[in-house]
Amino acid sequence: MIYGFEQSMRWYGPKDTVSLQDIRQSGCTAVVSSLHHIPTGEVWSVEEIQKYKKVIEDAGLAWHVVESVNVHEDIKRRTGNYLQYIENYKTTLRNLAQCSIDVVTYNFMPVLDWVRTDLSYTLADGSKAMYFDRYAFLAFDVFVLQRQGAREELSDEDFEQVKKSYEKMTEEDKNRILSVILSGIPGEGKAFTVEYVLEQLAKYKDFDANKMREHLVLFLKEVIPVAEEVGVKMAIHPDDPPFPILGLPRIASREEDYAALAEAVPSTANGICFCTGSLSVRRENDLVKMSRRFADRIHFVHLRSTEWLDDNRFYEANHLEGSVNMYGVMSSFIETMQKRQISLPLRPDHGHQMLDDLAKPQVFYGYSLLGRMKGLAELRGLEMGIAKSLYSTK
Repeated sequence: MIYGFEQSMRWYGPKDTVSLQDIRQSGCTAVVSSLHHIPTGEVWSVEEIQKYKKVIEDAGLAWHVVESVNVHEDIKRRTGNYLQYIENYKTTLRNLAQCSIDVVTYNFMPVLDWVRTDLSYTLADGSKAMYFDRYAFLAFDVFVLQRQGAREELSDEDFEQVKKSYEKMTEEDKNRILSVILSGIPGEGKAFTVEYVLEQLAKYKDFDANKMREHLVLFLKEVIPVAEEVGVKMAIHPDDPPFPILGLPRIASREEDYAALAEAVPSTANGICFCTGSLSVRRENDLVKMSRRFADRIHFVHLRSTEWLDDNRFYEANHLEGSVNMYGVMSSFIETMQKRQISLPLRPDHGHQMLDDLAKPQVFYGYSLLGRMKGLAELRGLEMGIAKSLYSTK
């Protein structure tokens, strides 16, 4: 038997412009999703999980990977009501297991989730991708957000470039970047204000990477025993982008970060959501090497690629192009699945807005149907070709 990926797409629930039928027709057998209507920190009841799961199963799809059970900011800071939020998280894990959902994705990024500066960067073929401009982002930090200490973190050379970037911006540019950066977390239906972000950043004023990692390890030491008990695998998503932003530390960005977490909490239930798009932005990351080193801890796979335009700008490339050695990564995962005798859940992460989707409203940027379907088709073909060449006897 050749073990292959369980192919899925992310679904944001009834408000998603991509329907479950669309996802099924694209070639998927499952979705990854979350109870976005339940506020972060509250318990997911068995009743709510089952009700949501029934909608998915009635459409002919499976759901056993959650993306995400978000971690409350009080847990990250270990302040306020964090002990109760940890207990709530444990209860949610038990309830998910009772409903046969066995992979839980999460991240430990403070304040903001993934960050870009443009959600509709136009490529040469007319399709649109997500894009990050470091100098534009720093200009927002220094001149719009006016975060205390932002200027001091820059070299004189960088500050001059940031200043030039800001001076070139039109009001439309500033408003667009502000809107993108403050858009919040996809699926939660809320937007952050400048005042809110500054207020939240102030709460992390005395945090560095060591303190942030210490708090993550303390959280994992509480929840991983429960995950082990009920048969759930926890999978941390990499920081996105995988370098410090707004003065906030990053602790899930490099091979060394994952090695430290594995050493601190050795259980394989303490695992990884291996996102090639996020990890590839850090150029020293050897994704093939990392995928082999942490093979027994990878419980969920996001496949996409990125391309640097220069040292300060990158965009999300086609799935088989850009900087990611997708052949090498795919080969590694196929070998891992045969050794572990499992089918890893995979989704094509993000996708270009293209073709008919260019005329459709994008509720969740990066998650239009056709770009992801194109990526999925390419990845499925790559998987089959590699698997057949390695393991087929015919």
